[in-house]
Parts: sequence; structure tokens; C-alpha cells
Amino acid sequence: MEAGARVTVVGQGYVGLPLAMRAVEIGHDVVGYDVDEHRVKMLADARTYVDDVSDADLESALATGRYHPSTNEDDLSGFDVAVITVPTPLREGAPDLTYVDRAAATLGRHLRPGATVILESTTYPGTTEERLRPVLEETSGLRAGADFHLGYSPERIDPGNREFTFVNTPKVVAGIDPASTEAVRAFYDRLVERTVVLPSARAAELTKLVENTFRHVNIALVNELAMFANDLDIDIWSVIDAAATKPFGFMRFTPGPGVGGHCLPIDPSYLSWQVKRRLGSTFRFVELANDINEHMPSYVVRRITESLNRRRLPVNGSRILLLGLSYKRNSGDARESPAIPIARQLDGLGAHVRAADPHVNEHIVDCPAVRVDATVAEIEAADLVVLVTDHDDFPYEAVASHAKAVFDTRHRLRGPNVEHL
Repeated sequence: MEAGARVTVVGQGYVGLPLAMRAVEIGHDVVGYDVDEHRVKMLADARTYVDDVSDADLESALATGRYHPSTNEDDLSGFDVAVITVPTPLREGAPDLTYVDRAAATLGRHLRPGATVILESTTYPGTTEERLRPVLEETSGLRAGADFHLGYSPERIDPGNREFTFVNTPKVVAGIDPASTEAVRAFYDRLVERTVVLPSARAAELTKLVENTFRHVNIALVNELAMFANDLDIDIWSVIDAAATKPFGFMRFTPGPGVGGHCLPIDPSYLSWQVKRRLGSTFRFVELANDINEHMPSYVVRRITESLNRRRLPVNGSRILLLGLSYKRNSGDARESPAIPIARQLDGLGAHVRAADPHVNEHIVDCPAVRVDATVAEIEAADLVVLVTDHDDFPYEAVASHAKAVFDTRHRLRGPNVEHL
């Protein structure tokens, strides 16, 4: 697809905003559509809220005159390509596609012959053809395949990853028919270094779920091993290091306080739900992984309690400093972060919980912890410092030197006062 196409990106979050920036960079005219007025105002003022897009990136995109953040549906008229990057949460264990439905209805009112619509939101196999297509056709009066192109390309954004970005991460693409597949491929061929074409939208939808289910299951495995190894008085970290020296047949995964973001705690459940709904079977690996990973925050709280007890301190009344509120290193993404239930459980037990995270905006997390900076005074005042997320900019030397005791869930610290998960 040549530069200068009119592109609409519905949803300007962790997935949609980097995509919009890249589309502007290669010369497309982009409408970044979002229903959140505060978010759109921030974008118009060149203020970012996404790890992978800086204020300078926004300033450059706005300066071209080809990036138009908007809440006005009329601005979508005449698009050549529309990409849907809206949230797909779980509600009571089932996929909630409300945002996809709304996006489809909105785009359908402006869909014209020859245009292309692509879904990037993570979902279960069959969504593009069984859910998205009927809404687009009913709203527009056009037929997918005959009048407009329709496809799916799963997002592979890893917030904060400086090595693998939107551009150099291969992009899986597929359409509902050969012409749609070619239209989707042509669009992404200019945005990324490599596209991987699959034979159907269902296959592309399943690819995303397989990627994240693989990680989810293997993280659950090492999390359960960590719990057993602790009870057996074995250092699980040295075991993992040793196993990783094998040059074949082993892939390194490490334990942690739980899983977060959208990919791991939510995406595998889409696959489990679809298998149950369509085949009447239980996806036992996913269900077991969910059970283990969902209970890791409670296990961390148990270990915190035991650590305090060994020093004759009750949780009730103890001052506990949590380092990290995001779900991953060097990121401000706190979606489904295990730090939040850890803080809530400790607060419920009567602890005085304080939390430091230079990457997470105080206003985007519902957390009972008092927000502080990781100063020497805060570290010294804590009865226990808990490393939840190992951001590179935490003062680790100060923690090791000044903390009374440390519970490290990421194996980042060393010292006689440090206990590891």
C-alpha cells in the first residue's frame, strides 16, 4: 500500500498508539480515534501515557499534520484502512467483546467499497468472521469479501521492550479470503520488517492465544516449582540457572509474584472458554495455569508473613515497602499487576503499606498503598522491603545496605538480609 492512505486506528492505547505513530511515520494520514476525551486531549497536547511512545514522538507526528487524535466519529469518513485495537476484557470468565462490537458499528457507518478493516484485539478463534463481519455488514449495507476487505492481525506489542519493537517484530496477517489477505498484508508490509501470512483469520486468532498460553503454562510451572523448592529447602534460582546451561530442549522461564498485563492472565482464558463452548471439553493446562498464577500474590503474602514472624513481628502494624506496581520491568503498565492484590491483602491484614514506582502514574491504579519514593529514609523505616517489579532505576545498593529485611520476588538482590521467592 502506497503512502498517503487514509488510516483510522480505533483505540489509542498500548497497541493502537504505537501503530498510529508508525503509520504516520511512513506517510499515511491517520485518525487516532478514541472515546476517552481526556486521553485524546493528552494526545493533542503531545502528552503520552504509553511506554513505547514519547512526548517527542507525539510532537513529531502532530507536526506533520497527518496525525489527528479525535473523539469525533465524523472524522472517520473516507478511510482506506481501519484497524481495531480496543480492549477485550473477561467478564465473569467469558470474553466481553462490547468494545469490538461498538467499534464495528462505528466503522460500519463510514465504511465504503474497497476499504479494509482489520481487527488486532486479542480474542477467540472465529471472532472476525462470526462477530465482526455481521456487524460491519449490517451497519454498512456492504458485503465483506465482495465490497470490502476484512482480516485479522494479532497485536504483539511488548510494552517497554527496546529490543523487539512494533517494527522489527514479525506481524502475523490473514484475511477472510485471498483478496482480503493480500490487502491486510500490503498494509502491514510497509509498517513492519516482516509479515507472516496465515491461511485464515481463525488461524491468526489462534496464533496469538497459543503464544500467550505457552508462556502462561510455563510460568505457572516454574511458579509451582518455586513453592515446592522452598518447602524442600532448595534454591530454585540456582536450579533454573543450571538447567539453562543445556543448549537444547530447555527454555528459561523464571518464577515471580504473579502475571499481569492483558496477555497472560486473560488471553489463555479466551482459548479455554472457546474450547469449552465449541467442543464441550476443558482445557486443563490453561485452567491449572490460571489457578497457580492467580494464587501467586497470596503465596507472596504468606511468605511475607513468615518472614516477619521469624523476626517476631506481626503483619498487623508492620510497615512494608513495595518496590514496583507495574506488572513488568521498566514499564508503567499496571494492568492486572500482581502488586495490586499483594498490597490489598497486606492492607487487609493491618499492615502499613507503602509503594514506590517511578513508572506508574498514581492516578491509574486503585491501590491502598501510600505512594512514596524509594529513598534511603523510606527503606530504613520499613520493617520489610518487598521487591515486586525489578525496575532498573530502583536504588538496589541502598536497599541491600539499609533495609532491615528484603523479600525479593525477582532474584535481583543479594545479601544476608535478602530472602528470595
